[in-house]
Amino acid sequence: MVTLRTFAFLDSLQPQLASYIGKTARGFLPVPGQASLWVEIAPGIAINRLTDVALKATDVAPAVQVVERAFGLLEIHHDDKGQVMDAGKAILEGLGVGETERMKPNVVTHQIIRSVEPYQAQIINRNSAGMMILPGQSLFLMETDPAGYIAFAANEAEKAARVFLNNIRPYGAFGRLYMSGPEDEIDAAADAARAAIDSITGRQVDVNLNR
Repeated sequence: MVTLRTFAFLDSLQPQLASYIGKTARGFLPVPGQASLWVEIAPGIAINRLTDVALKATDVAPAVQVVERAFGLLEIHHDDKGQVMDAGKAILEGLGVGETERMKPNVVTHQIIRSVEPYQAQIINRNSAGMMILPGQSLFLMETDPAGYIAFAANEAEKAARVFLNNIRPYGAFGRLYMSGPEDEIDAAADAARAAIDSITGRQVDVNLNR
């Protein structure tokens, strides 16, 4: 049996998120402004069948496909929002479920570190594929369960504030986001990211983790 963990529609990929995908993904790379759909399922191997379903039903292109033993993640995009939405419908039909059967995300971590020290900035930059964080900037950290929803949070945060996307990991046990910038902009981004996650409906799954 396949479990629908993440089902998140992004109406317009923001420039930094699209660029990050382009730098780190191995598929057909998106550009800013395209619509995007993120689907995460369990077990991971089943994501191959859903990719096949989406590509045969529409003209979408996949940028991200991660196949782990536990979870699988797929990102698809297109200039036409209708194509992406139709691909999503085909995926749901292929799974035999409705969108309401996706998991409602939990915010596992939501923290702001203010005025980051130079040594910590260097450590973050060394392990990041995105923009650099500079000493003295504020750093927003967020984790979600399921992981795939972190892409939606990052996109909405980028819409809301002038921030820098340092790192994002939308797969695995938890999704993880690093964003930096001036303190007031980071506050706005953090609020937007939290609101984005809180807006997603679905099956409530409790996790026994500190927030």
